[in-house]
Amino acid sequence: MRLHRLVLQAFGPFPDRTEVDLDTLSDAGLFLLSGPTGAGKSTVLDAVCFALFGGVPGDRGTANRLRCDSADPDVAPEVELEATLGGRRFRILRSPAWQRPKRRGGPGLTPVATRVSMSELRHGAWEPVSTRADEVGDQVGALLGMSLGQFTQVAMLPQGQFQRFLTARSEERHALLTRLFRTGRFEDVERWLAERRRHLSRLDEAEHQVVADVVSRASEAAGRPLPDGWDVRDLGRPADDGALTRWLVERRDVADHERVEAERQACELAAAEQEAAERLRRAREQAERRRRLVEARAERAALDARADAHADDVRRLDAARRAAPVVPLDAQAQALAAQEHDAEQRHVEAMTSLRSVLAQADAEAVDVVPDDADGLFVDLDAWDAASATLAARSVTLEALVPRAARLAALHRQVESEQVARATLDREQHDVAARLEALPPLVGDAEERVGAAHRASDRVVELDDRLVALRARREALVECDRISVRLDAARETWTAARETLVSRRETLLDVLQARIDGMAAELAGGLAVGCSCPVCGSAEHPGPARPATDAPDARAEKDAQVAVDDAASTEHARAEQVRDLEAGLAAARGRATAPGADEPPTLDDLDDEAAAVRAERDTARSRADGLREAERRLAALRAETTELEERRRRGDVAHAHSTSAQEAAEGEAAGIVQELAEALVSVEPEVLDALPSRAATLRRTHGAVTAVASAARAADAARDRAAQAVAQARRAATESGFATLADLRAARMAEPAVRALADDVAAHRDRLAAADAVLASLGTDEPVAHGDEQVGLDPEHCASAHRAAVDARTRAQASEQSAAGRHARLVELADRLAEALARWAPLRDDLTVTRRLAAFCDGTSPDNRLRMRLSAYVLAYRLSQVVAAANERLGAMTDRRYTLEHTDERARRERRGGLSLQVRDDWTGEAREPATLSGGETFVVSLALALGLADVISAEAGGAALDTLFVDEGFGSLDAETLDDVLDVLDGLRDGGRVVGVVSHVPEMRDRIPTQLVVSKSRQGSTIEVRQGG
Repeated sequence: MRLHRLVLQAFGPFPDRTEVDLDTLSDAGLFLLSGPTGAGKSTVLDAVCFALFGGVPGDRGTANRLRCDSADPDVAPEVELEATLGGRRFRILRSPAWQRPKRRGGPGLTPVATRVSMSELRHGAWEPVSTRADEVGDQVGALLGMSLGQFTQVAMLPQGQFQRFLTARSEERHALLTRLFRTGRFEDVERWLAERRRHLSRLDEAEHQVVADVVSRASEAAGRPLPDGWDVRDLGRPADDGALTRWLVERRDVADHERVEAERQACELAAAEQEAAERLRRAREQAERRRRLVEARAERAALDARADAHADDVRRLDAARRAAPVVPLDAQAQALAAQEHDAEQRHVEAMTSLRSVLAQADAEAVDVVPDDADGLFVDLDAWDAASATLAARSVTLEALVPRAARLAALHRQVESEQVARATLDREQHDVAARLEALPPLVGDAEERVGAAHRASDRVVELDDRLVALRARREALVECDRISVRLDAARETWTAARETLVSRRETLLDVLQARIDGMAAELAGGLAVGCSCPVCGSAEHPGPARPATDAPDARAEKDAQVAVDDAASTEHARAEQVRDLEAGLAAARGRATAPGADEPPTLDDLDDEAAAVRAERDTARSRADGLREAERRLAALRAETTELEERRRRGDVAHAHSTSAQEAAEGEAAGIVQELAEALVSVEPEVLDALPSRAATLRRTHGAVTAVASAARAADAARDRAAQAVAQARRAATESGFATLADLRAARMAEPAVRALADDVAAHRDRLAAADAVLASLGTDEPVAHGDEQVGLDPEHCASAHRAAVDARTRAQASEQSAAGRHARLVELADRLAEALARWAPLRDDLTVTRRLAAFCDGTSPDNRLRMRLSAYVLAYRLSQVVAAANERLGAMTDRRYTLEHTDERARRERRGGLSLQVRDDWTGEAREPATLSGGETFVVSLALALGLADVISAEAGGAALDTLFVDEGFGSLDAETLDDVLDVLDGLRDGGRVVGVVSHVPEMRDRIPTQLVVSKSRQGSTIEVRQGG
């Protein structure tokens, strides 16, 4: 860290803009910050802390009085710092929360929230980095590796608190050193090893479970339990010595032997089963021959009994086959006779229909019909002539009927057109009236749509206002919550301060009491024959006696520890108050309306929100009618378009109707003239009767034509029937039948013929088959062929074969079981080998990881120090710091004091390894830092801070500390010690270090030529840089 420029405005006692060129002071290496009491020397250091961290050390940070009281009321307090952090140059501008006069609304003050901005110098120009306090704080903390509290222990020793790092607890030193030396990676290593150990343990358990599953399945497949002493939940030992593999190989070999023996037994029993099957086959063949002979004899007897029936079937089949060719001719003759009867019947029906028609016809139709209409046999020529006459008359009248119908239709069309035009005239009048009324309605609808659109836009604006009001209300509620927490924090802080004051008073009382009883304490250390450390006498006639409640060194140390604890607690409570005050200022800023001087009350916000909601509801109710208004406007516009189209179509229809009426009247005149030429009269009654006259002639013509056609059909049917009967009789005589009745008696349907033929053929086939069987087997019972056939009982042989099959089946099942067991064990042996191959390197890795993790977390017996890796690294770093500090401490204290790093935990500490002691080389005793005097504490703290800076600067991964500030403490040193300290500080210039000291001691003004002088007046303080002898 190297500081370049510091600018203060309305900050502390500096009312005006004050700029300090720190580069000039840095060139000197050592400079003095001097000035009268209360001028603002410590404020300069506070400004550096505020610019970096947004807070100031000590009690000043909790007073909330950073702004200069003598500055102009409208001038904002600001601190601007340019510094090199982590090798990068930054400019940080911060302004604390303050109150400015109201610009509107009369007298009063308006709170202004904290603001911050951070920029980085890149390529010769300042580029913004962030304007958020949390982001800037994180960035500075990451670059420096310290918080404000740690910064004031290492880089800036504030007034009254320079001993904080020296007397800090081990936990506080651990946090500070971890950030300074960036040793968090060692804690990451510890966590990684622990996580790696857990991960490998889970994988080991999974692989062990795989091996255990394989071993369990192998035991189940082999049908043998695991050897004694084996636990399936812990198979590591048998896996390591190969016992698992040997046991499974033995089980596999036993299963292979059992499989071979089962195969041999299965082959023997299969051969026995085949022999039994052969005996059963021979027995069944013998029984089958006997059965066939018995069945053949019974079949022959049955066929002999049916011989007469068979002969009758043969005769009937012959007659049916002779009748089959003649049957179609007979059927045709019968069909033609039926057709003759049907034709005569149709002739009679046609005559009857004609008489019915003539009964309703007029004279011009009746006169044309021939006189023989009542006979069965008629003069066909006369009937044909009558049909032609009726057809001609019917055609003539039917041609006039459509013309008459057309004339009537034209008359109706003329009437319809007249009615339609009247209707059109009324509709056109209504359309014109509606079109005149629509324009005002359309204008009103357009106005409603516009108003609804404006209301909808207003709803959106009011919703945004409500969202902003809700955010402001939430911020205001947050202000109340923070205020409650702030009050409680201030009370806690006040109590902590009171506790700190009380414990300091107790420490002073203990110190005073110890001083008062120092004679008794010295007397307690006298020994007979030893000189008194006060008077040097070897005689001690009346040594002092300590009081009953006299404190000792332990009581003083306890009181000092209590003060240190109370100071740490008070500092933490002060930091909490500052954070809450900053949060309250930010929340008030969010709750204040733009342009307003102060935030409103909750009631004001609720009233404003209610008014906005009411206005929004009114606007929403208007906007809700937007869709209806748009539909209404669209409907009116559509109606206008439709009415205009209807008016246009009405005009066209009126013109078409007029033209259609004129055309219909002209066509009707032509038809009247045409009918007058063909008819005697064109009166309506005559024209109306035309369809009925034409229909009567048409029906008469149809009836006459039907009679003629039926007569012709009847004559043809009689001729065909006579010819067919003669042909059928000739064919029946030729086939051997005397009459057609005999033919019909012998006739059989084709399915019946086929069935009868099948019966006859079956009878013959059965007879031949029975004869063949009897001829092949002979007439006697079959005898055995050889002695081995005698006594072959099929049932006995079948029983013996079933027993052989059962035995073979059991043997085959045993063979399959043995083969499956062997195959299963072979597979499990392979799987076990694979599982063990995966498990072995995993166990080795887990063993190494467990040992290394235990070593790093301090639980391994190999770790004799019983320290975690991160603690060991920090202890090593602290020992380096102590060594570097002792190089200067010896020069400052005339080689009397030496810092010592101890691994022991101090009293009431949870973490060890980072404790410090001060050894008095004159007495050889080690002391707690709290027992040092004020001057001794200052010297040791300064040496420790310089040593810490040396080690950090030499560490590549640490945060470089090129600048160190020391605020007061020099007044507690005697002249000789002061010279030694100044010699050490003056020697820092050679290493490029910059040290700024704050002091009133006159000797320091003489020894340090480069000075930053702070002067005070009634108008405020000013700063001046002085250089020279």
